[in-house]
Amino acid sequence: MTELILGPLLRYVGHDEATVWVETAAPCEVEVLGCRERTFHVAGHHYALVHLTGLEPGSTTPYEVALDGRRVWPLDDGDWPASTIRTQGGGRRVRLAWGSCRVTAPDHPPHSLPKDQHPEGREVDALRLVAEHMRDSDQEEWPHGLILLGDQVYADEVPPEVCAFIRSRRDPEVPPGETIADFEEYTQLYRTAWSDPPIRWLLSTVPSAMVFDDHDVHDDWNTSRDWVESIRATGWWDDRIVGGFMTYWLYQHMGNLSPERLRDDGLYDRLRTAEDGEPILRDFAFAADREVAGTRWSYCRDFGATRLVMVDSRAGRVLDPPEERSMLDPEEWNWLEEHVTGDFDHLLIGTSLPFLLAPGLHHLEAWNEAVCNGAWGRLAARLGEKVRQGLDLEHWAAFGMSLERIAAMVRRVGTSETAPATIVALSGDVHHAYLAEVGFRRGTGMRANVYQATCSPFRNPLDDHERRSIRFACSKAGTAVGMLLARAARVEDPSVRWRFREGPYFDNQVCFLELDGRSARLRLQKTARRAGGTEDEGYGLETVFERPLT
Repeated sequence: MTELILGPLLRYVGHDEATVWVETAAPCEVEVLGCRERTFHVAGHHYALVHLTGLEPGSTTPYEVALDGRRVWPLDDGDWPASTIRTQGGGRRVRLAWGSCRVTAPDHPPHSLPKDQHPEGREVDALRLVAEHMRDSDQEEWPHGLILLGDQVYADEVPPEVCAFIRSRRDPEVPPGETIADFEEYTQLYRTAWSDPPIRWLLSTVPSAMVFDDHDVHDDWNTSRDWVESIRATGWWDDRIVGGFMTYWLYQHMGNLSPERLRDDGLYDRLRTAEDGEPILRDFAFAADREVAGTRWSYCRDFGATRLVMVDSRAGRVLDPPEERSMLDPEEWNWLEEHVTGDFDHLLIGTSLPFLLAPGLHHLEAWNEAVCNGAWGRLAARLGEKVRQGLDLEHWAAFGMSLERIAAMVRRVGTSETAPATIVALSGDVHHAYLAEVGFRRGTGMRANVYQATCSPFRNPLDDHERRSIRFACSKAGTAVGMLLARAARVEDPSVRWRFREGPYFDNQVCFLELDGRSARLRLQKTARRAGGTEDEGYGLETVFERPLT
């Protein structure tokens, strides 16, 4: 009699179909709403992605999970509503919740304290509060999608349970120390991250779209060619990156894909038919790290008349400066430009790293790229590389040609005859939130409203020193300093302008985007103590700002 280890996770939902992901303790047949799927095996772990068909468009359907005919979900704790599947259709508004950066840590002190009160403090989990708010509210207010823009797990900052597991199987004094070393440790990290009852119920009820960022593997992952060469020279990196890609495919990417797209994925069928898919997945993961082209992590989802294009801005980088430094390889660029074209009410571009930063940060990163490319000579280039890695200067602004190509793509889509009402870049990573309005040169003929919307973290707030640095980068003085540096390195001004309409905002937070026809509204909420709340209870979500985008 097998048990449900993790899940269910509701992943893709269309008009009449959906997918539900589970991890089980042993091989079995998984059944959801009369649809069945056998688990497949990878290195002692068992997974299934059940494809549900024949659902009614625009319907809300509660569901249960059975393993070999025995019901295992919902759990018999009675604390949470039934998990449901709400299919697309029926002309309903679309409400999306999104953000990034969620450190897994216990939800009690000292971990729930602010950083200035305890070094392990991460405050209250915003996603946990989303689940609690949904539990206590009408279903019509629930989000129709959850967009997770990176750092779903932190391989370099593990919770106490995973740290104990690491100590039980290897010497933590040997690198990589008390951080994730391989596939098996990654599986424990995901299990801990997604087992908390509120998070587990939330992921069972709201379809999720995910993409990785650096901490899913390693801080500053793929910052530069020098960084890659240095990390590959260690004795532990290959096991870390292979384990990271293997588990990312199993726990995140497999469920990102629509059933049609998954049918075209030869890897999925090979794993399902293998006695043990570990060698197959391990070879795939190693090649994904060593070969930039050939592995596509980007994908798209449609929510009614809204298209979401999720872009991998981390694993597919071309790191051969100066001419070939690029966020995406040529095939990925072609794929992206193809999928942002169409007749949509709204176009959302999900990328873990913001296209547009606080002005001072943007100019600093553009300056650093020019210096690393030799604008001030070889010695300065070597020093610039140290600065690049030390200050995490590896966003789109530090890949200038890629940023300009994105701007040209947005300009082309926004000036077309079928231009959407809004083009919004959804991003995370930077541990603060802001809304920037993007402007193009006069005469461009832009018909869409264009924004950079950034929300981070769900749970990992900046300390006071880091917040002061961000505020300076947003200030006139910080902007002026950055511009002087960039111009001294002969960096051309960007082809677009942007200004912050909101932010920067800190704290743990989550953002909501509501789409109704060709109208759009953005709302940012942060975690806050309710009046009269105790240390263990009384936290909720407090609205920071709400602004129409059309």
